[in-house]
Amino acid sequence: MEPVRTCIGCRSRAPRSSLLRVVAQQSRVLADESAVLDGRGAWLHPTLECFRLAQRRRAFGRALRLQGELDTSDLEKRLNG
Repeated sequence: MEPVRTCIGCRSRAPRSSLLRVVAQQSRVLADESAVLDGRGAWLHPTLECFRLAQRRRAFGRALRLQGELDTSDLEKRLNG
């Protein structure tokens, strides 16, 4: 049985394979394609809709347990294609 994770944007549960893991490194939020980067991770559907919901809800800082401003521009570029 495949592990289930919760998207920090829409808050729906989904199989791990359908979500994108994100981590923060030096206050930049990065996509962790292979889910092996060090640090606390959070899970997000790889869509702009869920990305924007997570931004609006300020879910990145809360899920990654970080204070202050987080730069999500790299992740947004990756989701835009």
